[in-house]
Amino acid sequence: MRRARVAWPHLVRGLRSISHQGGTAEAPVGAERIGAGIGRISNLVLDRGEGSWLYTTDGEKYLDFSTGIGVTNLGHCHPRVTEAVREQLGKLWHAQVNIAFHGPMLELTKKLEKVMPKGLDSFLFVTTGSEAVEAAVKLARHATKKPNVIVFQGGYHGRTLLTMSMTSSGTKYRAGYGPHASGVFMAPHPFFALRSVPSPPEHAQWLVEQLEIMLQQQTAASETAAVVLEPVLGEGGYVPPAPGLLQGIRDFCDRHNLLFIADEVQSGFGRTGRMFAVDHSNVSPDILVFAKGVASGFPLAGIASRRALTAAQPPGSQGGTYAGNAIACAAANATLDVMMAPNFMETVAARGEHLRKGLEDLQALYPVIQEVRGPGLMIGLEFHQVPKGFAQQVVKACLARGLILLPTGIFETLRIIPPLIVSKEECDA
Repeated sequence: MRRARVAWPHLVRGLRSISHQGGTAEAPVGAERIGAGIGRISNLVLDRGEGSWLYTTDGEKYLDFSTGIGVTNLGHCHPRVTEAVREQLGKLWHAQVNIAFHGPMLELTKKLEKVMPKGLDSFLFVTTGSEAVEAAVKLARHATKKPNVIVFQGGYHGRTLLTMSMTSSGTKYRAGYGPHASGVFMAPHPFFALRSVPSPPEHAQWLVEQLEIMLQQQTAASETAAVVLEPVLGEGGYVPPAPGLLQGIRDFCDRHNLLFIADEVQSGFGRTGRMFAVDHSNVSPDILVFAKGVASGFPLAGIASRRALTAAQPPGSQGGTYAGNAIACAAANATLDVMMAPNFMETVAARGEHLRKGLEDLQALYPVIQEVRGPGLMIGLEFHQVPKGFAQQVVKACLARGLILLPTGIFETLRIIPPLIVSKEECDA
């Protein structure tokens, strides 16, 4: 255990002495009026953000490697996004989608079509990732006339009744809120099912075999609308897909006339060094769910699909009061302008490699770090042979030294998700 206790300072080298309030800050006045169901890692009161940095009302400065859980992909208050939002604020705030079109949304559909996987040319906008996942399932059920969906062990899809029922990354999201929605069937994920197997089989082939068994034992193909997967598990531990896994699922869905839904809420918009995580495997889903990084922190989410699927939906069956908000769409347009610039994604991939190499060097010194994994700047760092709650202790220790990180998954894992515009110097800080 001694090695476990000394592993974390090297994650924040250069900030080794306690210099910030971090997790010891007292709750601010008014905190008691916020519902207890909201969890947070600190009582800090944030005042402003700039690039990779956050500033509190007490004047403290924190290096933000959480990006609001993978939302502020361009850092805080990126100047291009700030200018676009200011311009839109003076024109139109709320243009409800059931009443009329608005320019920023129409412009956004044009840009999204350019960056989406092949064949995805129809878009529906909502406000949150959970809404978007629900919209994807509704579309799949309506298009196929089949009720069931297959999801995966360790997946996270949201906190609404349906998406909570689809989630198994941790029981804290589900416990006490049953009965859960019907029509959801859970497939094993090789990261969890095979992690203790001495000589595990090839992951992709094994997973497809399990899916075939599910169609015989749990939900027949004639009753199954879709397979829903996070290409990189988010709350489940920042687990990238094994080689061939996404293609294996794509082929399985094609064989059995099922739709493939890729939940890219956390992995989308450059987080993995490509616009979407499925791009690494050259796989096109039937429906892609997006949110978080699309609008640099403004509430916007949605689904992309094929026009042949969406055209059959009756008007009024999808939507929402704030769906495709004009200001959020303006922010998304500016965000995409930055991300579509030449060499942007190559720089993200290079920065991720630089950061991962530094963490692997640290792993060589401290075997308490079991694995450094993940593409681009979606990096998981898992500890082993440490006490339960160790990752949370590391998070608190980093906070006390001016670095914001987050834990993830049921194993002792950190997720390291800096802005895509992070500098080498900030990675080395």
